[in-house]
Amino acid sequence: MNVKKTWFSAGQILLTLIVVVVAALVLWRIVNYYMFSPWTRDGRVRADVIQVAPDVGGLITRVDVVDNQQVKQGQVLFVIDQARYSLALRLAQATLEQRKATLAQAKREYARNIGLGNLVAAETLEESRTRVDQGEAAAADAQVQVDTARLNLQRTTIVSPVDGYLNDRAPRVGEYVTAGRAVVAVVDMHSFRVDGYFEETRLHGIQIGQPVEITVMGETRPLRGHVQSIVAAIEDRDRQAAPNLLPNVNPAFSWVRLAQRIPVRVALDEVPADFRMIAGRTATVAVRTEANNDRQAAHANNASGAVASQPAMNASAPAASQAAGASQ
Repeated sequence: MNVKKTWFSAGQILLTLIVVVVAALVLWRIVNYYMFSPWTRDGRVRADVIQVAPDVGGLITRVDVVDNQQVKQGQVLFVIDQARYSLALRLAQATLEQRKATLAQAKREYARNIGLGNLVAAETLEESRTRVDQGEAAAADAQVQVDTARLNLQRTTIVSPVDGYLNDRAPRVGEYVTAGRAVVAVVDMHSFRVDGYFEETRLHGIQIGQPVEITVMGETRPLRGHVQSIVAAIEDRDRQAAPNLLPNVNPAFSWVRLAQRIPVRVALDEVPADFRMIAGRTATVAVRTEANNDRQAAHANNASGAVASQPAMNASAPAASQAAGASQ
């Protein structure tokens, strides 16, 4: 009985130790994953947004798009009233014709004075030459005015700069727009990416080119991508710019120092056709460090194989030379 009790107690102790070891390993894996593994829930889908602003001002007379419409590069978005710019072009063209006529008259007068030879005073000949030069300059200035008026007329037709999607409000007919003020925004459909904001304690396992798995909230299938870049600087909120250009550092800080968030840009490798890309969606970003380790191991194996094959080749070289000498 005592032997059985002893074995039973030893079995209980051994089982308890096994459970403790397994629990410790599981706890370590959990702590390592949640504290140090390169992943974050703080990810966002991003895209370039181009604010379209007209180069000229006026009333909108035609709108060819609607809210949230997909557009192509060069597609007409809206047209500004062209009447005033057409009149400006006609006025510039009339001015150009007038100055060309004046220049032609000055050239005929100059040619006639040259033909008269010594009958015309040198001062008069010089004055006629000056009028020709002034006429050419005036005609060139008028040509610039014509080109500017024609350009302004062309700029009354506003087109999409990229392939993309309009924002949720297209312009309306009758609205007055001013030059340089954005009227509509276009989301570039070829610029979608994911920005993951990683804690600075998780950056040690992230390198450029590593594969990334992105899980967008509300989607069942993950997206594939790779690390494109890591930001080189972030804003220091404890330091402000002083008027005398000296550093102004906040002397007080919280007792618990939270890890800074470092933006990591992820380029998308493949996106399903039915996936709805919307800039601003929340995503979980996980960097696959094991793929990088596999590549490094494969590279090391290839390098060791090459080094091992080189001595074998060197060893076979003397044997081959000895065989050649024996044959001679």
